[in-house]
Amino acid sequence: MKAQVTLTVAAAKEIIAEGIMHRSDFQYARENAKLLFKGGTTVSVLAEKIGLPPLRISGRISPNGAKSSGDNTAKNAHSLLVCKEHSQNIDDVFPEVTASLTSQDVVIIGANALGDDGCAGILVGSPLGGMPGQCFSGLMAQGCKIIIACGLEKRIPGKIAEACQAAGINRMEWSMGMSCGLVPLLGEVVTEQTALEDLFGVKAVSIASGGIDGAEGSITWILEGMPTDVKRAVELVIRASSAKSPALEECRKGSSGCARHKNCAWRKSGGGKLSWYEK
Repeated sequence: MKAQVTLTVAAAKEIIAEGIMHRSDFQYARENAKLLFKGGTTVSVLAEKIGLPPLRISGRISPNGAKSSGDNTAKNAHSLLVCKEHSQNIDDVFPEVTASLTSQDVVIIGANALGDDGCAGILVGSPLGGMPGQCFSGLMAQGCKIIIACGLEKRIPGKIAEACQAAGINRMEWSMGMSCGLVPLLGEVVTEQTALEDLFGVKAVSIASGGIDGAEGSITWILEGMPTDVKRAVELVIRASSAKSPALEECRKGSSGCARHKNCAWRKSGGGKLSWYEK
Protein backbone atom coordinates (compact mmCIF):
# COMPACT_ATOMS: atom_id res chain seq x y z
CA MET A 1 0.00 0.00 0.00
CA LYS A 2 1.09 3.57 -0.74
CA ALA A 3 -0.08 6.76 0.96
CA GLN A 4 0.87 10.38 0.35
CA VAL A 5 1.23 12.67 3.38
CA THR A 6 2.57 16.15 4.02
CA LEU A 7 4.49 16.85 7.21
CA THR A 8 4.79 20.43 8.39
CA VAL A 9 7.86 21.37 10.40
CA ALA A 10 5.83 21.24 13.62
CA ALA A 11 4.38 17.83 12.77
CA ALA A 12 7.84 16.51 11.91
CA LYS A 13 9.01 17.44 15.41
CA GLU A 14 6.17 15.35 16.85
CA ILE A 15 7.11 12.39 14.62
CA ILE A 16 10.80 12.61 15.57
CA ALA A 17 9.89 12.76 19.27
CA GLU A 18 7.70 9.66 18.89
CA GLY A 19 10.50 7.84 17.11
CA ILE A 20 13.06 8.60 19.81
CA MET A 21 10.63 7.84 22.63
CA HIS A 22 10.10 4.28 21.35
CA ARG A 23 13.78 3.46 20.81
CA SER A 24 15.10 0.64 23.00
CA ASP A 25 18.17 2.63 24.10
CA PHE A 26 15.99 5.56 25.17
CA GLN A 27 13.60 3.31 27.07
CA TYR A 28 16.45 1.47 28.79
CA ALA A 29 18.06 4.74 29.91
CA ARG A 30 14.71 6.02 31.11
CA GLU A 31 14.20 2.96 33.31
CA ASN A 32 17.75 2.10 34.36
CA ALA A 33 20.12 4.99 33.70
CA LYS A 34 20.01 8.72 32.90
CA LEU A 35 18.51 10.89 30.18
CA LEU A 36 19.90 14.34 29.42
CA PHE A 37 17.68 16.69 27.44
CA LYS A 38 19.53 19.66 25.90
CA GLY A 39 16.98 22.41 25.18
CA GLY A 40 15.63 22.67 21.64
CA THR A 41 12.16 22.74 20.11
CA THR A 42 12.11 19.07 19.07
CA VAL A 43 13.77 17.96 22.29
CA SER A 44 11.18 19.93 24.25
CA VAL A 45 8.38 18.08 22.42
CA LEU A 46 10.00 14.80 23.46
CA ALA A 47 10.32 15.95 27.08
CA GLU A 48 6.63 16.87 27.17
CA LYS A 49 5.66 13.48 25.75
CA ILE A 50 7.11 11.72 28.79
CA GLY A 51 5.46 14.09 31.24
CA LEU A 52 8.22 16.67 31.77
CA PRO A 53 7.70 20.45 31.59
CA PRO A 54 8.56 22.25 28.34
CA LEU A 55 12.21 23.19 28.05
CA ARG A 56 13.41 26.76 27.78
CA ILE A 57 14.38 27.43 24.18
CA SER A 58 17.30 29.83 24.40
CA GLY A 59 17.96 30.42 20.70
CA ARG A 60 15.77 30.24 17.63
CA ILE A 61 15.56 31.34 14.01
CA SER A 62 12.57 33.61 13.42
CA PRO A 63 11.66 36.07 10.65
CA ASN A 64 13.91 38.49 12.54
CA GLY A 65 16.93 36.22 12.19
CA ALA A 66 18.89 34.52 14.98
CA LYS A 67 17.16 35.54 18.20
CA SER A 68 17.16 34.60 21.86
CA SER A 69 14.19 33.90 24.11
CA GLY A 70 12.21 36.65 25.75
CA ASP A 71 13.20 37.43 29.32
CA ASN A 72 9.90 36.12 30.71
CA THR A 73 10.63 32.57 29.49
CA ALA A 74 13.66 32.04 31.73
CA LYS A 75 11.88 30.09 34.48
CA ASN A 76 12.02 26.70 32.73
CA ALA A 77 15.13 24.55 32.50
CA HIS A 78 17.10 24.70 29.28
CA SER A 79 18.85 21.42 30.05
CA LEU A 80 17.25 18.70 32.13
CA LEU A 81 18.64 15.50 33.64
CA VAL A 82 16.21 12.66 34.25
CA CYS A 83 17.11 9.72 36.46
CA LYS A 84 14.18 7.31 36.69
CA GLU A 85 11.38 9.30 38.35
CA HIS A 86 13.47 12.33 39.24
CA SER A 87 14.29 15.33 37.05
CA GLN A 88 16.83 18.08 37.72
CA ASN A 89 17.45 21.46 36.15
CA ILE A 90 21.17 21.28 35.28
CA ASP A 91 21.64 24.71 33.68
CA ASP A 92 24.08 25.73 36.43
CA VAL A 93 25.86 22.39 36.80
CA PHE A 94 26.10 21.21 33.20
CA PRO A 95 29.85 20.42 33.28
CA GLU A 96 29.57 18.36 36.47
CA VAL A 97 26.62 16.40 35.11
CA THR A 98 28.39 15.81 31.80
CA ALA A 99 31.36 14.34 33.67
CA SER A 100 29.08 11.87 35.47
CA LEU A 101 27.53 10.30 32.36
CA THR A 102 28.25 6.69 31.46
CA SER A 103 27.90 4.53 28.36
CA GLN A 104 24.38 3.54 29.44
CA ASP A 105 23.12 7.12 29.55
CA VAL A 106 21.44 8.87 26.61
CA VAL A 107 21.76 12.52 25.59
CA ILE A 108 19.17 14.08 23.27
CA ILE A 109 20.16 17.28 21.52
CA GLY A 110 18.69 19.24 18.63
CA ALA A 111 20.48 20.67 15.60
CA ASN A 112 20.26 23.69 13.31
CA ALA A 113 21.91 22.25 10.24
CA LEU A 114 22.15 18.89 8.48
CA GLY A 115 24.78 18.77 5.74
CA ASP A 116 24.90 16.77 2.54
CA ASP A 117 27.41 14.53 4.30
CA GLY A 118 24.83 13.53 6.93
CA CYS A 119 26.63 15.46 9.67
CA ALA A 120 24.79 17.87 11.94
CA GLY A 121 25.69 21.20 13.47
CA ILE A 122 24.28 23.52 16.11
CA LEU A 123 24.34 27.32 16.22
CA VAL A 124 25.82 29.08 19.25
CA GLY A 125 25.44 32.80 19.92
CA SER A 126 26.87 33.18 23.42
CA PRO A 127 30.66 33.40 23.92
CA LEU A 128 32.16 29.90 23.73
CA GLY A 129 28.64 28.57 23.17
CA GLY A 130 27.54 29.23 26.73
CA MET A 131 27.91 26.52 29.34
CA PRO A 132 26.41 23.68 27.23
CA GLY A 133 28.49 24.64 24.21
CA GLN A 134 31.67 24.37 26.24
CA CYS A 135 30.76 20.78 27.15
CA PHE A 136 29.84 19.32 23.74
CA SER A 137 33.25 17.69 23.32
CA GLY A 138 32.99 16.34 26.86
CA LEU A 139 29.63 14.75 26.09
CA MET A 140 31.17 12.87 23.17
CA ALA A 141 34.24 11.92 25.21
CA GLN A 142 32.13 10.29 27.94
CA GLY A 143 30.96 7.56 25.58
CA CYS A 144 27.27 8.06 26.27
CA LYS A 145 24.71 7.61 23.52
CA ILE A 146 24.06 10.89 21.71
CA ILE A 147 20.86 11.20 19.70
CA ILE A 148 20.53 14.25 17.46
CA ALA A 149 16.88 15.16 16.85
CA CYS A 150 16.93 16.98 13.52
CA GLY A 151 14.08 17.62 11.09
CA LEU A 152 14.90 17.48 7.41
CA GLU A 153 13.95 21.14 6.99
CA LYS A 154 17.40 21.74 8.54
CA ARG A 155 19.19 20.42 5.45
CA ILE A 156 21.80 22.76 4.00
CA PRO A 157 23.78 22.38 0.76
CA GLY A 158 27.40 21.42 1.29
CA LYS A 159 29.28 19.96 4.21
CA ILE A 160 29.00 20.94 7.86
CA ALA A 161 32.77 21.50 8.08
CA GLU A 162 32.56 24.12 5.33
CA ALA A 163 29.62 25.84 7.02
CA CYS A 164 31.50 25.93 10.33
CA GLN A 165 34.37 27.71 8.63
CA ALA A 166 32.04 30.31 7.11
CA ALA A 167 30.29 31.12 10.39
CA GLY A 168 31.71 32.68 13.55
CA ILE A 169 30.42 34.98 16.27
CA ASN A 170 33.24 37.47 15.76
CA ARG A 171 33.52 37.13 11.98
CA MET A 172 30.44 39.23 11.19
CA GLU A 173 30.36 42.98 10.61
CA TRP A 174 26.55 43.02 10.71
CA SER A 175 23.92 40.47 11.68
CA MET A 176 20.15 40.10 11.46
CA GLY A 177 19.85 39.04 15.09
CA MET A 178 22.86 37.76 17.01
CA SER A 179 25.84 36.57 15.00
CA CYS A 180 26.49 32.86 15.51
CA GLY A 181 29.09 30.21 15.21
CA LEU A 182 28.28 26.71 14.00
CA VAL A 183 29.56 23.76 16.05
CA PRO A 184 29.63 20.21 14.60
CA LEU A 185 27.77 17.50 16.49
CA LEU A 186 28.64 13.82 16.55
CA GLY A 187 25.91 11.30 17.25
CA GLU A 188 23.06 9.41 15.64
CA VAL A 189 20.78 11.70 13.66
CA VAL A 190 17.07 10.94 13.91
CA THR A 191 14.85 12.63 11.31
CA GLU A 192 11.13 12.29 10.59
CA GLN A 193 12.05 9.86 7.81
CA THR A 194 14.07 7.53 10.03
CA ALA A 195 11.43 7.83 12.76
CA LEU A 196 8.58 6.77 10.45
CA GLU A 197 10.59 3.91 8.98
CA ASP A 198 11.73 2.64 12.38
CA LEU A 199 8.32 2.97 14.03
CA PHE A 200 6.25 1.29 11.34
CA GLY A 201 8.59 -0.57 9.01
CA VAL A 202 7.44 1.50 6.03
CA LYS A 203 9.55 3.04 3.29
CA ALA A 204 9.36 6.85 3.27
CA VAL A 205 10.31 8.70 0.07
CA SER A 206 10.14 12.49 -0.18
CA ILE A 207 8.60 13.82 -3.39
CA ALA A 208 8.24 17.55 -2.68
CA SER A 209 9.38 20.25 -0.28
CA GLY A 210 7.85 23.55 0.72
CA GLY A 211 4.33 24.90 0.83
CA ILE A 212 2.19 27.89 1.74
CA ASP A 213 -0.33 28.97 4.37
CA GLY A 214 1.52 27.38 7.29
CA ALA A 215 3.11 24.56 5.31
CA GLU A 216 6.30 26.49 4.58
CA GLY A 217 9.22 24.15 5.15
CA SER A 218 7.02 21.07 4.88
CA ILE A 219 7.94 17.86 3.07
CA THR A 220 5.52 15.64 1.17
CA TRP A 221 6.16 11.92 1.52
CA ILE A 222 5.12 8.66 -0.03
CA LEU A 223 4.76 5.96 2.63
CA GLU A 224 4.92 2.42 1.29
CA GLY A 225 4.51 -0.89 3.09
CA MET A 226 2.01 -3.38 4.38
CA PRO A 227 -1.50 -1.85 4.61
CA THR A 228 -1.65 -2.13 8.38
CA ASP A 229 1.74 -0.46 8.80
CA VAL A 230 0.98 2.35 6.36
CA LYS A 231 -2.38 3.05 8.02
CA ARG A 232 -0.75 3.24 11.44
CA ALA A 233 1.87 5.64 10.08
CA VAL A 234 -0.82 7.85 8.53
CA GLU A 235 -2.74 7.91 11.81
CA LEU A 236 0.38 9.21 13.59
CA VAL A 237 0.89 11.85 10.90
CA ILE A 238 -2.69 13.06 11.36
CA ARG A 239 -2.28 13.24 15.15
CA ALA A 240 1.05 15.04 14.79
CA SER A 241 -0.46 17.53 12.36
CA SER A 242 -3.08 18.58 14.88
CA ALA A 243 -0.66 19.05 17.79
CA LYS A 244 -0.28 22.62 19.02
CA SER A 245 3.10 23.96 20.08
CA PRO A 246 3.28 26.77 22.68
CA ALA A 247 4.20 30.22 21.39
CA LEU A 248 7.90 31.03 21.58
CA GLU A 249 8.49 34.64 22.55
CA GLU A 250 11.80 35.94 21.30
CA CYS A 251 14.10 38.55 22.76
CA ARG A 252 13.57 42.28 22.18
CA LYS A 253 15.72 45.38 22.41
CA GLY A 254 16.80 45.79 26.01
CA SER A 255 16.65 42.07 26.86
CA SER A 256 19.26 40.57 29.15
CA GLY A 257 21.05 38.90 26.22
CA CYS A 258 21.80 42.19 24.45
CA ALA A 259 25.04 42.59 26.39
CA ARG A 260 26.53 39.35 25.09
CA HIS A 261 24.96 38.90 21.64
CA LYS A 262 27.31 40.18 18.96
CA ASN A 263 26.47 42.43 16.01
CA CYS A 264 22.67 42.25 16.39
CA ALA A 265 21.13 44.98 14.25
CA TRP A 266 17.83 44.76 16.16
CA ARG A 267 19.61 45.72 19.39
CA LYS A 268 20.28 49.17 17.95
CA SER A 269 17.11 49.66 15.93
CA GLY A 270 14.59 48.20 18.37
CA GLY A 271 13.08 46.08 15.62
CA GLY A 272 12.06 48.93 13.32
CA LYS A 273 14.31 49.39 10.33
CA LEU A 274 17.76 47.95 9.90
CA SER A 275 20.04 50.88 9.17
CA TRP A 276 23.71 50.45 8.35
CA TYR A 277 24.45 53.81 9.93
CA GLU A 278 23.06 53.53 13.44
CA LYS A 279 25.62 53.98 16.19
